[in-house]
Parts: sequence; C-alpha cells; structure tokens
Amino acid sequence: MRERSVWQRACGLTRTVVEGVDFDEATGAVIVSVRPAAKAKNRCGRCGRKSPRFDRGDGRRRWRALDLGSTKVFIEAAAPRVRCREHGPTVAQVPWARHGAGHTRDFDDQAAWLAVHVSKTAVVELLRIAWRTVGSIITRVSADIDATVDRLEGLTRIGIDEISYKRGYRYLTVVVDHDTGRLVWAGVGRDEATLERFFDELGAHRAAAITHVTADAADWIAHVVARRAPQAVKCADPFHVVMWATDALDEVRRQAWNDARAVARTEPKRRPGRPRADAAPRPGHERARALKHARYALWKNPENLSERQEVKLAWIAKADPRLHRAYLLKEGLRTVFALKGDAGKQALDQWISWARRCRIPAFVKLQRAIVRHRAAIDATLDHGLSNALIESTNTKIRLLTRIAFGFHNPEALIALAMLALGHQPPALPGRQ
Repeated sequence: MRERSVWQRACGLTRTVVEGVDFDEATGAVIVSVRPAAKAKNRCGRCGRKSPRFDRGDGRRRWRALDLGSTKVFIEAAAPRVRCREHGPTVAQVPWARHGAGHTRDFDDQAAWLAVHVSKTAVVELLRIAWRTVGSIITRVSADIDATVDRLEGLTRIGIDEISYKRGYRYLTVVVDHDTGRLVWAGVGRDEATLERFFDELGAHRAAAITHVTADAADWIAHVVARRAPQAVKCADPFHVVMWATDALDEVRRQAWNDARAVARTEPKRRPGRPRADAAPRPGHERARALKHARYALWKNPENLSERQEVKLAWIAKADPRLHRAYLLKEGLRTVFALKGDAGKQALDQWISWARRCRIPAFVKLQRAIVRHRAAIDATLDHGLSNALIESTNTKIRLLTRIAFGFHNPEALIALAMLALGHQPPALPGRQ
C-alpha cells in the first residue's frame, strides 16, 4: 500500500487508485496501471455528468505523464464509454487527463508553461514531443483557463487592431484593455464579421459599459463600433495619423527624385571611371543621387538625426524648398500630438489651414482626411489615448508567430498569445 501511495503522489494522481507499476522493456518506460476512484467513475468526458455505462470503448489506453528522471512514464487504464443524456456515447472522464488528450493534466500544464517561457527547441527537446503536439496542448490548457476566467469582464477602454500572422493576407484581429495592459481577445480575420464575434461574446450589457475605443482609421472597425458601442468615444491612433503625413512626404520626395531623373536623362553620358577635369557638370544626376538617399533624414524625428542627416536636411532646405515644406508639414502634425489638449486642437486648426493652401497635392489630400477624422483626433488629444499598447502587443505576437511556426491552425497561436499576454499564465504542476 505504501508503494502505491508513493506512485500516486509522484504522478500527481487524485481520485485515482493505483493498481500496479511495471517497466515496459519494449518502450523503455514505466507503466502505472490505475483506475478512477468510485466517485470519479462513469462520468461524461465532456460535461462530467454521472452517466450509465455504454460499452468498453477501445479497451485499455495510455496517457503520457511527466518523466521520472530520464525515464518516460505512462498512465494506463481502461477507457470505457458512457451514455450521456446531452452528448450521447462518450469516452468516460478520467481524473488525471483532459478529455481527448493523450497526456496527463500535469504534463499538459508543464508543456504550456514551457511554451510561454522558453524557446521552441527547448520545449521539444526537454519533453520529447513534436511541436505540433505542443500546439494541441496549448489549445486545451487555454480553453481550461477561459472556462474559469472571464477575460471580458470590466472592460471600459479598449484598443482594436489587426496583425498579419501568415503570408497570403492572413490576419488576426486583437483587442487589448488599456486599463490593465492585457490582451483580452483575438480572432481570425480582419473584417466586420470578425469584430462582430468579439461584441457577440462581450454582450450588449458589457458593450454599453465601454467608454473609449482606440483604433486606426479602418472603416470596418468604425462601422462595427458605431453599431455595437455607439456611446464609446472613438480615438484615432496618433502613430497612424503621423504615418499618413510620412507617406505624403515620401510621395513628394519620390516626385522630386523623378523630376531630377528626368533632367538627368537629358544630360550627356559619361564613360565608366573617373570623369575628366573638363567634363561638363551633371546637376540632374547629382540631385537625383542626393534625393535618393534623403529618405531617412526626412523620416526621422529631428532629435534623432545624425550629423550627416542634419547636413542632408539643410541641403534639402536650400535645394528643394517644396520638399522641405512638406517635411515641415509632417513635423507640424507630429507637434500637434505632442501638445495635446486645447493647445493641440489649436495647433491642428493652424496645421489644417497651412496644409490647405500649401499647394502640395499630397498634403492637400491629407488635410481632407484629417478633417474627415477630426472628431476621433480631437478625442485623442483630449484623452491622451493611443494604440501604443496594442502595437506593443502586436510586436510580442509577431515573436510568438515565429515560435508558433508549424502549428496546424491559428487557434493554437491565439491560445499561445492568450497564455503569454492575457495575464492568466499557466501554472506549473503542484504550484498553484
């Protein structure tokens, strides 16, 4: 009896009777034969309801348990089926493993913890299982946590964004809580139907409690939020708004570069090698070359410029006033979000007036977009919210995407992201 009790403790078994222990020479593993305790017998594997016996199922089967030193351990028991009133004939529940799993609960929990904290190679080598198996384990563990924790409870200020997880325009829609900094929901797709699923899970009562929503200017997000949470204040993401200005600036730079190249094509060609001392100057070629390498000097914030980039910017101010004006417009819009509040709104009014009469088509078009989204931008200036948190979450999900390479489906990636970023991490066996 003492030996059976030791094996019961060593394998983390509860509500289980150990019948015997053997060593299988063929597999080089310890086989622990068990049966559920009387009160744990004949229960539906899905709902846990006590049910009448249906048949013997496929006979005895094995579940992989945590290793004993360097030796594998398997739990072996009968796997009969019961007739559940709700689910019909179903494999009976066992206390040591989740339904449909080939591993014990302790093994699943340790694999999930390792997947969150260490590298893919370490998990596979240490546990001696395939990485795709880890994906199935993570999905099961995450589902168990979701069954005990309401991730959507108490949401008031949320951020919504999408992230690409695979080639071929495969996207996830992610939702974060600004107050706690945690990932609360993720789903496959980036359209209105995907976001509708989030609000369906949230429910009308809790959707009415949402006060602020941050997002980029995607119409599919705006339309769903307007329908499902009309009372929420919509805040535009400053990063995306300034990115519009950066794109407009780059459009002006490319146009200046193309104009310089057009001039260069009219200039005489030179042979390879060092030009002669009396060779005719080619200002078009020199201007095109200088503009081609001016991209980063124009994109970067002034405080981050290197000495060479400062020189390049000073050259642009003298050589191409139109391009330099576009640069100042981009920096002016960035200053709007640095000021915030009423000062930011006044600065935005001045910026719109300047952009409207700047005679640069890209920025005239941009100011129309700014006016169209003015209410969301004003809300951002008032409340100081941005998508910085969700962009940080997306960066971490991109790292998890590399780790999750090899999973069969995106659900495993979502489960891994929820375990790692949802503030409900899996616990190691016996340490809850």
